[in-house]
Amino acid sequence: MTPAKSIVDGQTLISSGGTFELGFISPSDSNNRYLGIHYTGTPDKTVVWVANRISPLNGSTGVLNLTGDGNLVLLNSTGYIIWSTGTTNAINPVAQLLNTGNLILIERTTKKLLWQSFDHPGNTLLPGMKLGWDITTNLDRHLTSWKSSSDPSPGDYSYKMHVNAVPELVLWRGSLQIYRTGPWNGGGFNGIPETKTTNMFMFNLTYNESEATYTFQVLDNSTLCRVLLNETGVVQRLVKSQPNLTWDPYWWFPKDPCDEYANCGANGVCNTTYSLFCDCLWGFSPKSPQNWKMRINSDGCVRRTALNCSSDGFFPLQQVKLPDTSNATVHSNKNLEDCEEWCLKNCTCSAYAIIEGSGCVTWTGDLVDIRLFTEGGENLYVRLSSSELGQIRDNHGKKRPVIVTIISSLVGLLLFVCFIQLLRKKNRKAKKQAQTISSHYKESRGNELELPLFDIHTIRTATNNFSDDNKLGEGGFGAVYKGQLEDGEKIAVKRLSKDSVQGIHEFTNEVLLIAKLQHRNLVRLFGCCIEGEERLLVYEYLQNTSLDYFIFDRKRRAFLNWQKRLNIILGIARGLLYLHQDSRLKIIHRDLKASNILLDEDLNPKISDFGTARIFKVDQIEENTKRVVGTYGYMSPEYAMDGIFSVKSDVFSFGVLVLEILSGKKNRMIKQAEAHVNLLGHAWRLWTKGRCLEILDEAVGCTYPESKVSQCIQVALLCVQEGSEDRPTMAEVVLMLGTESAQLPQPQRPGFYTATPLMERDWSSSNKITVTIEGR
Repeated sequence: MTPAKSIVDGQTLISSGGTFELGFISPSDSNNRYLGIHYTGTPDKTVVWVANRISPLNGSTGVLNLTGDGNLVLLNSTGYIIWSTGTTNAINPVAQLLNTGNLILIERTTKKLLWQSFDHPGNTLLPGMKLGWDITTNLDRHLTSWKSSSDPSPGDYSYKMHVNAVPELVLWRGSLQIYRTGPWNGGGFNGIPETKTTNMFMFNLTYNESEATYTFQVLDNSTLCRVLLNETGVVQRLVKSQPNLTWDPYWWFPKDPCDEYANCGANGVCNTTYSLFCDCLWGFSPKSPQNWKMRINSDGCVRRTALNCSSDGFFPLQQVKLPDTSNATVHSNKNLEDCEEWCLKNCTCSAYAIIEGSGCVTWTGDLVDIRLFTEGGENLYVRLSSSELGQIRDNHGKKRPVIVTIISSLVGLLLFVCFIQLLRKKNRKAKKQAQTISSHYKESRGNELELPLFDIHTIRTATNNFSDDNKLGEGGFGAVYKGQLEDGEKIAVKRLSKDSVQGIHEFTNEVLLIAKLQHRNLVRLFGCCIEGEERLLVYEYLQNTSLDYFIFDRKRRAFLNWQKRLNIILGIARGLLYLHQDSRLKIIHRDLKASNILLDEDLNPKISDFGTARIFKVDQIEENTKRVVGTYGYMSPEYAMDGIFSVKSDVFSFGVLVLEILSGKKNRMIKQAEAHVNLLGHAWRLWTKGRCLEILDEAVGCTYPESKVSQCIQVALLCVQEGSEDRPTMAEVVLMLGTESAQLPQPQRPGFYTATPLMERDWSSSNKITVTIEGR
């Protein structure tokens, strides 16, 4: 575009490769018009930059001109300049839209850059675009959210480069810091393990006397990518491989409560595998124990024992997001030993770490915004008194409150011996079962686990020979008995009955899966017993049995006030998130229901019964089966009807479970004047009429926060939407439930809206499916 030409509404400027287009737009059918850059050839015309964000045009009379001295100006119908580049004194200027999405203004002869849109980002970061500071010109390139999908004017959120000891990116809501990426570690940001250079992306941070900027490049030319700061304050990396496909989130944040800045206060540590998320660093205790009991952690933690500079030492905390670097200092010429020595000699030094590309980093004062990862992260060495370090040595590997030991192995030598014993049995049935278990073992023995084996005599003694007085209940697997070992440990023994609808496959599956899992909201497996015809699983004993024992009983559900019900919902969500995302395996439970949620003495929930669970590959989205197993009322439509299951199948079951917890009613027919609908349909109708709080169980009483109850109902309805693609992931569910101010989308009609029995479906199609459904 030269000074001799103009662009009016209806005309566009297209990049040489045809990827981007500059023209007049109306986002989300807004009545206002804006000059913007968007992708070409995409159904949604995704906008990546807007010139006149704060000065919209009221009609289609806008004109873009380039003056002879090099000022690019946008005029309204009266000829008034509502936006310009503010550049002058140029010779022979020309405006050009590059195929990177960058609108540039240059001098044609000298190629001198006069202005570029990449220096003035909106809510989108494109490949090659710099985010951060030009120190020489004091130019701060940062993202700012839109107010809404139809209003591109600056919203509440901004995403900026923050330079202390080490550069990192920070997400702000107004003047409040709500998230930080952690410091740059040479290949990515420490707090986002996903930001590592791969065969798809390359990340770079430049930090010198003239600039502190972050950029990324897409190495696969067939893939489009952008980073978006949306109007709700979520930063998303979005990708698409074909023009007609939708944008898929590659990663996003904040994605869980541990991403919230300083969620656990000073000297606290956050981990999604903790049932309460927060704990104190070793050697520290809650500053306000009463607040911590109420899950108010912002007070943080204080030292139990005062430091003594001459005798202190350091406790290594592994795989962490390093603390806020506002009170940190870089010593680039020091290695790990030098760093420790320097920190030890300086009494104000509270911790140190080695960061690739920066070297030795030391902290003074409180340590803020630490979280633990199961993979990735850095090592942080925290200063402690000699007495605290002595206690650590005395404990010899006892459970530490800030170290999460993820069981990363499967079945070890003792279990293998057990299988060999089975092979020696003369009974052909026993031989066949042993061979089945052995094959599972051989397929899975890449990692080894020392799983305790119990002999049948021990179990019979513990359960009083499986007496009826010790019987806790019975399910599809068989009976469950209460027991007590000789050392006083209480146990629950699951005994596979001879007539069980489940078989050796389910038994083996449960052993292999639970042995690899460790989370506060998953039931703990102590061991197993396989002797003769007996197949037994030995679990931790939970005195309050299962969730259905409480919520579906008129008297007992009165014990579940609003806060207890919310805690149960949050605990189940965290356990399910661990299965889907945070454990070393991606696991689909497939039978999440009230009777499979056990409650400990404090009514904390633990997910149980993994007999029908399936392991997915990391990049696997869904699977099809001809053997549908599960419980009617909890199964998603695509699973019950077509045998297709995925993480979204579990999300549907979770949504049903939430509505049952809130209402105290099972998901079966609820008689109404106009029709027979199930709990999902009943909740949906109340929601559409603005009366959703009527679903809440009367046993809750009158004291509850209406906004939070409404939020939980909305989340549940989002989870049970008919289309699996419309349902949120468990990471999104945890974020929605944990954020008071979250702006949630409106749910669509749920699946299985009416109470048509599943058994009435015609299963005689060509895709024959075996249905194993447990009666309710």
